[in-house]
Amino acid sequence: MSRRQAREFALQALYQLDLNPADVQDLEAQEQQALDTAFMESEASVNKRTRAYAGMLVHGARAQLAAIDEAIGAHAKGWKVARMAAVDRNIARIAVFELVHAEPPVDAGTAINEAVELAKLYGTDDSAKFLNGVLDAIAKEHAKGQKNETSE
Repeated sequence: MSRRQAREFALQALYQLDLNPADVQDLEAQEQQALDTAFMESEASVNKRTRAYAGMLVHGARAQLAAIDEAIGAHAKGWKVARMAAVDRNIARIAVFELVHAEPPVDAGTAINEAVELAKLYGTDDSAKFLNGVLDAIAKEHAKGQKNETSE
């Protein structure tokens, strides 16, 4: 198993949670249940590292959801996050979490490429191109902000 597979599991769980909004009081249990469902549907056994990375992506993306959606909305020209296809929205959430909020952050090229590959598998014909543009803009803005922080 790999990080790519962990991202697929995280996408499945986030998609499920996105379409079936959870009771605010038990978010962690609902995140774990969604992940367990994704793991069970896998035909291969899922190792601990893959499970842990998928869990970190789901929990992290949901913990930073407002900031992530704000970044996506600011760069998705002509699209509100709520009106985006659920698959595209959740692929973007994973990538933005990895780019901006993960410790350590994932390299921009890797995060964007992984998102594009997920979009090719699960999205529409236009998903990969759309997400590539949005995520590239977010990565550039984030890199610019990082540069400004270090020069101060």
